[in-house]
Amino acid sequence: MATSSDHGPRRELKSRNTGWARLLARWLIASNLSPNAISVLSIAFAAGSMTCFLLVPDQTTTLGTALMWFGAAAGIQFRLLCNLMDGMVAVEGGKASATGPIFNEVPDRVADVLILVGAGYSTRIDPGVIKLFDMLPLGWSCAVLAMATAYVRLLQGTLTGQQSFMGPMAKQHRMAVLTLGALVALGESLAGREPVAIYAALVVIFVGAIWTFIRRLNLIVVGLKK
Repeated sequence: MATSSDHGPRRELKSRNTGWARLLARWLIASNLSPNAISVLSIAFAAGSMTCFLLVPDQTTTLGTALMWFGAAAGIQFRLLCNLMDGMVAVEGGKASATGPIFNEVPDRVADVLILVGAGYSTRIDPGVIKLFDMLPLGWSCAVLAMATAYVRLLQGTLTGQQSFMGPMAKQHRMAVLTLGALVALGESLAGREPVAIYAALVVIFVGAIWTFIRRLNLIVVGLKK
């Protein structure tokens, strides 16, 4: 369920009520950093994550590969931290602006594409048992589906006045799966094995995003009929 604010609809996040989040938000509120600037900063972290993903196949040492996987996972998490903080600074800090809803959405879409496309290029493996996806540009496909799930959410807002952030593959779910995939791939690299976890993570995101799109679209249909 989402609540409305000048910064746009908000996801219900348990992390918003944690002590560390409130402490960091208070520090940011006291600074001169605007919520919109924090939103844009998330793109920089997403670009960093993408860069690490793209550099994985070019690494010639185990340590270098492991560092790239770790950097990719860290970039994802810092991107999510920006997503958490921009809303808290805007709403709890009273720094919301008229352009807040734009900055609440557009940087998210850019960040999703950067991270998912980068993840797609990080894998150079024979998918083996997942041969159904052999000819599919998996990273790009997941990026398109991420845009589609966001689009249908905004469409629901236009048509019914409410927005649902339901999953099973909403933004935080996609990023959690991809972070886990990168960390498992890090472990695979350190163990001297070909990392397949990131490919599996993208398959999960691909299938889950299709299901999420269908569920959200069905929610619109039900709402309009009512």
